[in-house]
Amino acid sequence: MRAQPGRSVTSKVLALLDAFSPVTPALTLSELARRTGLPLPTVHRRVAELVAWGALERGDDGRYRIGLRLWEVGSLAPRGLGLRELALPVMEDLYEVTHENVQLAVRQDLELVFIERIAGRHAVPVLTRVGGRFALHATGVGLVLLAHAPAEIQEQVLAAPLERYTELTITDPRRLRRCLADVRRVGYAVSDRQVTMDALSVAAPIRVPAGVLAAISLVVAHDRADPVALAPLVQAAGRVISRALQQTADR
Repeated sequence: MRAQPGRSVTSKVLALLDAFSPVTPALTLSELARRTGLPLPTVHRRVAELVAWGALERGDDGRYRIGLRLWEVGSLAPRGLGLRELALPVMEDLYEVTHENVQLAVRQDLELVFIERIAGRHAVPVLTRVGGRFALHATGVGLVLLAHAPAEIQEQVLAAPLERYTELTITDPRRLRRCLADVRRVGYAVSDRQVTMDALSVAAPIRVPAGVLAAISLVVAHDRADPVALAPLVQAAGRVISRALQQTADR
């Protein structure tokens, strides 16, 4: 990547942090320079500042990783902090009833962000992680969040290329539009083998007076899934969390 003239200090720092990903969680100074397009001396100075503050940590192997200080700051995000605290007991109850994966997500622009997850020991493996982003059109929580997103957000997603994860992923905008209407009509979403061919998810909205704030889902093995039986459990969990949010706001 070629360096961009006139970049501010802030943009350089953000570029350095953005260079890290689940695929590349540890990077050397040279790798950071290549990924950001910044000169190596600049990378050296900014990384030293980030390490001193705690945003980055240097391992014994000389590679840099995201530091815990960023996690501490990120946990203060209002949509994450209060929501997670109120939702977690309900998610634990849902897990105890089903022993399946339970996920909590919010929309961030044109993607979703998973802010909490309980993984069943013997449940189907999932591709998600807390803090991870994913497309809105494929997962159960994503379909719920997209179905209740502002019209302009829906149109942007529908107008963009829809990534295909499996042969069953909905990539036809007209079909996706009909699916979103069904989600709003029945009050929950089912994503059947749209992300992996062995998993099905059932998701329901978490509401506040302004609209749908988040979505909660169960992810189960496709061969033992009964969406009709799971939907009332997930919907009930969404309503309990919604009431808890409202009670907290009324205090």
